[in-house]
Amino acid sequence: MPYQIISFLLDVAAGLLGGACLLRLYMQYQRVPFGNPVGKFVFALTDWLVLPLRRVLPAVGRWDTASLVSVLLVELAQFGILWLLRGQPGPAVSLLAIALFALVRLTLSALMALVIVYAILSWVRADSPIVDVIDRLCAPLLRPFRRHIPLVGGIDLSPLAFLVPIQIGIFVLWSLADFLGPIAILLRV
Repeated sequence: MPYQIISFLLDVAAGLLGGACLLRLYMQYQRVPFGNPVGKFVFALTDWLVLPLRRVLPAVGRWDTASLVSVLLVELAQFGILWLLRGQPGPAVSLLAIALFALVRLTLSALMALVIVYAILSWVRADSPIVDVIDRLCAPLLRPFRRHIPLVGGIDLSPLAFLVPIQIGIFVLWSLADFLGPIAILLRV
């Protein structure tokens, strides 16, 4: 029972911090300004981790490698702590594999959450600067689906269509994790 509580708390903390680092990475890639409430929140949460890494890791094109490495370090820390608590035998390479799986899982979950928030905000038509940011982040993701799916009764079904391959990706990820054994133990608890 204490292990599950610690695992849950680590998952929440790593999800929040790692998700903020991923959001920072994606916002910089999409060139969304950070002067809005979302950007200020992301900066406040991630500056302490990303800025020191940025001194040694240059950006590659539009990709901020410091933000990406930050997410990986957060996942490594989370599963390293769980690895030690569980007393898992094995090489550290397994821990890196687990962190990479967790990074993919977090990315898919973050994309799913972003599109769900977008869909909800589009229904209520909230007048907020957050709506503009979410719209700018989701538009490139939904554009391929909007080309092929017309509005149905004035309702945009592209967010639902986007969620289908994301969910399939999550199923594939879990199947791979189950196949690799020790990864599934740490990822599922």
